[in-house]
Formats: sequence, structure tokens, C-alpha cells
Amino acid sequence: MASFASKRLAQERAAFKKDHPFGFYAKYAPNEDGKGQNVFKWNCGIPGRAKGPWEGATYALTMEFTEDYPSKPPKCKFAHVHGKPLFHPNVYPSGTVCLSILNEDEDWKPAITIRQILLGIQDLLDNPNAASPAQEEPYRLFSTDKNEYLRRVKKQVSEVAGGAQGGN
Repeated sequence: MASFASKRLAQERAAFKKDHPFGFYAKYAPNEDGKGQNVFKWNCGIPGRAKGPWEGATYALTMEFTEDYPSKPPKCKFAHVHGKPLFHPNVYPSGTVCLSILNEDEDWKPAITIRQILLGIQDLLDNPNAASPAQEEPYRLFSTDKNEYLRRVKKQVSEVAGGAQGGN
């Protein structure tokens, strides 16, 4: 018998396939043995917003859910670029996204959809939260030298657009 979490995830997948924002993707990851798909692990892509500093590439992200979903939020983790984390103040060195709607002690609510999470992360790319730094160098540059921060972001956009993103 399917769990409540797996039923909700199947509904989320169907809704996302039917109506998703342009340039985004979210699909089940293959099982480790290569047979079938893992409903609790999703491979996602978030495009940089038009006219924003991250424009020009789509950023690979993994969402991992537990049987406690939707009571507990998924873990969202960006793929590394050339073995390094995404250069962003709110992305931990592991690639994990620091966002209040992904924290059950802050703004997570079971009604939040995968579509809303992905749009929230896209917004975070352009609008870092300086009050919640997760990575020292991007935070420091974002806070003290925006031009250098934006130069480094553009460099990473070029790397991702060139196919450098993958693996953690």
C-alpha cells in the first residue's frame, strides 16, 4: 500500500507535469539499481530568471523527501560546479539550500508545493538573504563588493551553461 507521502508526491508530479513554469523541470530520479524511479528523490532544474544575474543557465538541484513529507520539508541541494558549490550566500558548501520555507522550524507549511519551492529558490538566487548566510565568501562579497560578487556569479553562469554542473 502506498504511503501518504508517496501519494502526495505522485499528485505533485502530475500537477507539475500539467502546469510548470517555463524552463523548470522536476522528475523522479532513477533508482540506484537503474530499475524504475524513486518517488522520494527528484532531479530538478531551476533556470536563472530573465534579466537577473543568474540568467543564461539552468541549475541542477536534487530534492529528497522522507516518509514524513509533507509534514517535513524536502532537502534541496544544488549540484556542484567543477567540484565546487554554487557561488551563493544562501547555499551551503554541501550544495544544500538555506531558505526559510525549507526549514520546518521556520516557514515550512505542508501546503507548500514543489512548484512553490522551486520558484522560491529561483527568487533566492537573485535576492540573497544576508541575514542567513550559509557560505562565507559569497556572503562577504555580496555584502561588501557587489561588483565582484556579480562577476563571480556570471563566471559560474558561464560554467553551468557550458555543461560543468553535476555530481556532488
